Amino acid sequence: MGHHVIILAAGQGSRMASDTAKVLHELAGFPLIAHALRAAEALEPARIIVVTGHEADAVEAAVAELAPEAICVRQEEQLGTGHAVLQAAPALAGAEGQAFVLYGDTPFLRPGTLLAMAEAPADFTVLGFEASPEARYGRLVTEGDVLERIVEWKDADEATRAVTLMNSGVLRGDVQVMLELLAEVGNDNAAGEYYLTDLPALARARGLTTRVTRCAEDETLGINTRAELASAEAAFQARARAEALETGVTLTAPETVHFAMDTVIGRDALVEPHVVFGPGVTVESGARIRAFSHLEGAHVSRGAVVGPYARLRPGAELAEHVHVGNFVEVKNAQIAEGAKVNHLSYIGDAEIGAKTNVGAGTITCNYDGVFKHRTSIGAGAFIGSNTMLVAPVRVGDGAFTATGSVITEDVEPGALAIARARQVAKPGLATKMMARLRALKTRN
Repeated sequence: MGHHVIILAAGQGSRMASDTAKVLHELAGFPLIAHALRAAEALEPARIIVVTGHEADAVEAAVAELAPEAICVRQEEQLGTGHAVLQAAPALAGAEGQAFVLYGDTPFLRPGTLLAMAEAPADFTVLGFEASPEARYGRLVTEGDVLERIVEWKDADEATRAVTLMNSGVLRGDVQVMLELLAEVGNDNAAGEYYLTDLPALARARGLTTRVTRCAEDETLGINTRAELASAEAAFQARARAEALETGVTLTAPETVHFAMDTVIGRDALVEPHVVFGPGVTVESGARIRAFSHLEGAHVSRGAVVGPYARLRPGAELAEHVHVGNFVEVKNAQIAEGAKVNHLSYIGDAEIGAKTNVGAGTITCNYDGVFKHRTSIGAGAFIGSNTMLVAPVRVGDGAFTATGSVITEDVEPGALAIARARQVAKPGLATKMMARLRALKTRN
């Protein structure tokens, strides 16, 4: 027993005017299919089956990365939603419990809504919402609290189109009964397709109970065009900003901050204007993200300060009270408590010890054209401005590097490393050179 989720993701999405499958277009830093998979997780499903079709290889690759436990099945011909669900039958052989049908292009379903569907006292329940009669959705025709049938807009007469209870397409019912009923669905309709929406009427004919679970219209928003994708992004960001403020995050200019689907920010953190959070970011309580910073795949601990104009890339781990300042990029690096990298530096594939100071213009030279190499800097070290650390290299605890050095060998703890050419002065030579050059310019 348990829950099983079928996500329909086979459609072409021609109105997106794109060579990319519709469900792979990004919302809040993740493809649309990721939002459907996240909604499914609320049900703690025994199985997730994704029905693919258009650009199936790319969609299946994305699903494998996002939810390795999910099973992908293909709908080779797009013959309607009922036909799509039937493609999941082999993957559900022997399954018991309830099956939910979700959609790969519907990103805003709330976990509580799906849980309400799971608990609804009916054999089958369909998710519905109220909208104006002008809306071109399928209609849920009810008698009292019983769902009689679903009528697609293009098949509806004038009286049915006056109904304001709309079909979201999301439904729940016994997994094996659902598959049996769908095998009976015909395609005698305006589109010549096998509709999933025929299922409630077939269930009623068997004496099964059918009901409607209601939700807000915004939860059912499907993405069909670039304009709708942009509107969905705006809606997501508005919701994410409101939730951040409600949970104790300070946003000094909320409308300028952009979140990803999985951004986590702790209470009493402060985020200044024009900050972008890509996927995989956690910011702990009391940290400060200063203006115009971009974070992705990064962890920022309590009391740390990032930016302004900083970039944290995947694998950036900042411990408590770390300072990463303006025009600093950090990638796949761990910076220990109290360390500072304040100006114009690149720290990649590195470890920096506690309370170490990294001077302006320092670069970890981590790439040899084929392989990446690591730089290790101990605690309490001082890295002089414009130091080039040619990895693999280690700088010990309490060591210093002189400004402008190119460090190619390990520096032992407590040592001062100087790796630069000796300065040589030629008295009067600058004056002579400039006089010669000006004379040449005059002749030409």
